[in-house]
Amino acid sequence: MRIIRTDERKPGDLDKQEEDWCYNGLDCCVTREVFDVIYPQLDNTTATTYAFSKALQGPILDMRLRGIRVDTARRAEVADQLHATADSLTENLDRIVTLGVGLPDFNPSSTRDLQELFYNRLEIPPIRKQGRPTVDANALEKLEQYTVARQIARHILAIRGIYKRLDVLKTPLDPDGRIRTSYNIAGTSTGRLSSSLSEFGTGGNLQNVEEWLRSIFIADKGMKFCKADAKSGESYVVGGIEWNLFRDGTYLEAVESGDIHTAVARICWSNLGWTGDLKRDKVLAERPYYRHYSYRFMCKKLGHGSNYGGQPFTLATQSRLPIRVVQDFQPVYFTAFPAHQQWQRHVADEVARRGNLTSLTGRKRWFHGRRNDPSTIREAIAFDPQCSLADIVNGAMLRLWSAKIAILVANDHDALTFTYPEEMEDEVVPAIREALPRAVPLAGGRELLIPYDCKVGWNRGDYDPDKNPEGLKDYEGTDKRRRQAPTSILDRPLKRIK
Repeated sequence: MRIIRTDERKPGDLDKQEEDWCYNGLDCCVTREVFDVIYPQLDNTTATTYAFSKALQGPILDMRLRGIRVDTARRAEVADQLHATADSLTENLDRIVTLGVGLPDFNPSSTRDLQELFYNRLEIPPIRKQGRPTVDANALEKLEQYTVARQIARHILAIRGIYKRLDVLKTPLDPDGRIRTSYNIAGTSTGRLSSSLSEFGTGGNLQNVEEWLRSIFIADKGMKFCKADAKSGESYVVGGIEWNLFRDGTYLEAVESGDIHTAVARICWSNLGWTGDLKRDKVLAERPYYRHYSYRFMCKKLGHGSNYGGQPFTLATQSRLPIRVVQDFQPVYFTAFPAHQQWQRHVADEVARRGNLTSLTGRKRWFHGRRNDPSTIREAIAFDPQCSLADIVNGAMLRLWSAKIAILVANDHDALTFTYPEEMEDEVVPAIREALPRAVPLAGGRELLIPYDCKVGWNRGDYDPDKNPEGLKDYEGTDKRRRQAPTSILDRPLKRIK
């Protein structure tokens, strides 16, 4: 369609507003035509998923409209800190490259300069992507393995990471000083919500903002945040799946002990003098195992990747550990939890035979890639834990929003954030805790019940007594802190002029 100026219009021509009306009308008509074809094809399983997805529109629209207030002064302070760190790292990098390699006027953002540095001056064998030398993020992580390039690569990765964080801080706000995101119910194949720019082109993906940057997100005046986190939720689901399939409760019982990573360390290294007391054993598990990595870290990082079929080389690359460390860990780990590999083989067989899986929470998914392709199988293994946890958390979100116990603020995949009047905290937070968990029935009369950790505070960053005293802190029946700093210049009390 051609947009016509008003003074040039002829019968049948459309102006801009009329063109938009036609575009939106066609959008609705085509969507309706597609619906009329697809809806009759739903079975009991997929119809339940569709009904659940429709019900989520209410709380999601609520979050999208409300947004979150931003402390612009804190945002500027964090940005200044990041710029200072980036400048210091850049100075170090210039000194290393100029004095150590003899390459003045080096630009770490230039692909040509990076390839000249690593592949010509340092004579490292080129890392290739689609047959061509590359210096992307993955290549830089591999270059860290070379002693001569390690510090240079680490500096460049650190500088790039800082500028990515600065991009988050530069995200445009709405005129009311709030930041908003648009949640997409059907954005992923696992049922997890995805997020992106708001409908007005502001905001962005707020689900993946790093914890320490979240201190810029603050509660409204007189309000407070409660973050409920289903920690180790995917591990709970893996244990539930293995119980249903093989009646093997070893892993589920380890998760239910209260700290899966310490429980795994107890099993994999039985000779470390464990006491049987969870808190004391966690301290023992934090002892160094390899360099600065603790036994507990090994169980957390490598255990999670091993659950989903991660191979030693891949896990070693992701965790930046020598491959032999992973190769030593996995045989002991799979001996302790043999149902893991049984489940992985079961998933591969099901995908090969049927091409689809139905999750613990009743969500069906078809896999359209080659059924014997390792990437398809890895995707299928990860599907049920991620999908079931998303359904459990989103179900809790829907229940609390419907009950109006607190005001829903954000969904971060495995965690939900609410806001409430701070004087009602000792009434609201216990009510949130009680309403969140809901048992998922398992075979043989057993139930899967995922607990939630609750933290409270006036901003969404983690609590630090010096750096962030008003951040999110574990709620242990009461919080004696008081909000100190005014949340905005508009909230500051007026001083009488003498």
